[in-house]
Amino acid sequence: MIADALQRLRRLPQLLQFVLVGGTAAATHLAVVGLLVSLSGMPPLWANVLAFLVAFVVSYNGHALLTFSAAQARGWPVVAKFFAVACLSFVANELLYYIALNWLHWHYFWSLAAVLVLVAIGTFVMSKFWAFKAGSAA
Repeated sequence: MIADALQRLRRLPQLLQFVLVGGTAAATHLAVVGLLVSLSGMPPLWANVLAFLVAFVVSYNGHALLTFSAAQARGWPVVAKFFAVACLSFVANELLYYIALNWLHWHYFWSLAAVLVLVAIGTFVMSKFWAFKAGSAA
């Protein structure tokens, strides 16, 4: 059942696969931030750090199994490269999020939604041409 669904999804254009996986990771990220802020009163910037770690797991597995599966790049070196990409993207995310919250005074939830979309472009390029590049296997 899951294998059949993956096969169907792999027929989609790669950019659409990236959007689906990224959208799932972003929704996870937003949900975790929303829950941590609203239920525990955690400051949004701290909640964002924890949400990033949860979303990383969703993102890596989704991209390894779907978006960049054709490259067959697997193993800890690929995880490390993708984590570096994710961390660089997160630094950009956190900086832009800080600006949206503290300089622009936008709502924390909508600020994060906008930032996640902006950062996704760089994440795709670095993932495709470096982290999951064919031959990146251990």
